[in-house]
Amino acid sequence: MTDTLQLTVRHPRPGLAIATVAGDVDTRTADTLRREASEIIQQGCPRLVLDLSGVRFCDSAGLSALIGLWHAAQAAGGALRLADVPDRLMRMLVITGVDAVLPVHATAAEAVTAMTDSSFAGTSEHGSIIDASTRGGTGEPAGVEPMACDSAHTPAADLS
Repeated sequence: MTDTLQLTVRHPRPGLAIATVAGDVDTRTADTLRREASEIIQQGCPRLVLDLSGVRFCDSAGLSALIGLWHAAQAAGGALRLADVPDRLMRMLVITGVDAVLPVHATAAEAVTAMTDSSFAGTSEHGSIIDASTRGGTGEPAGVEPMACDSAHTPAADLS
């Protein structure tokens, strides 16, 4: 476990942010993740994708932070989706049943595509991995242009 958690934020669409999380999400860093991601939601990006590809470890405090962020996004009229979830964390989500509430996608691009579909079609009540086309192998959904939402949040933050 480390005290360092890095959160890098991109804004591919108005009102939507992708936060890439790197490090351990545990008792030492879970509150920081919850606070920083909640700030993104409150500053005008109620639709949030958490790209968890860089998460090395997640404990029950981290799982609690994810659930808290789901509630915060819902309260703001948005949604939370998880992307590129490491196998160990995915097993935790399945065992606890959290995967039934938090949709999980193979990539952040797929999560963005699912979120920008006004009906959120393509997901089941248990969440799912959705196929989506991407632009030229960039990993971004076709037609996505980088664009800032109403957030004053810094593009990248080292949450130590």
